Order: sequence, then structure tokens, then C-alpha cells
Amino acid sequence: MLSDTAPDFTASTTFTVTGMSCAHCQVAVTEEISAIEGVESVDVDLATGTVTVTADRPIDRADIAAAVDEAGYVLVP
Repeated sequence: MLSDTAPDFTASTTFTVTGMSCAHCQVAVTEEISAIEGVESVDVDLATGTVTVTADRPIDRADIAAAVDEAGYVLVP
């Protein structure tokens, strides 16, 4: 699923997430990703369907995908 991307990232990375359309979506995705250890901030842009995650240590993209899935949305590989 995410084989074309690096397994983890540091600093700030932007992801595309499908299915988000309202403030509830924004809050759900933000809360789930923010719960990952090392995540410093999460910025959800509903207009573009992107989520920018800033972390202070390496974060596995699979953890981001799992958090987005838990919120009810899909991380685009």
C-alpha cells in the first residue's frame, strides 16, 4: 500500500486523505494523529484534502495510515 514511500519521516510531511468534508472530519483526523507519540502538530486542510504532520522524531507512515483509518478516512499512498 505505501511501498513507494519511505517507511518513516521526521520534521513536517503532508499527506492526502480522502473522505474529509467537514469540521467533524477535521477534528477526528487531528485527534487520532495527535495521539501518536512524537507528533507535535497536525494541520488538516479540508479544501485540498491534505494533512500536514509535524513530528519531533521518526514516525512510521503506517502509524499515520492506521490513525487516519481509525478516524474513518483513507490515507492516499
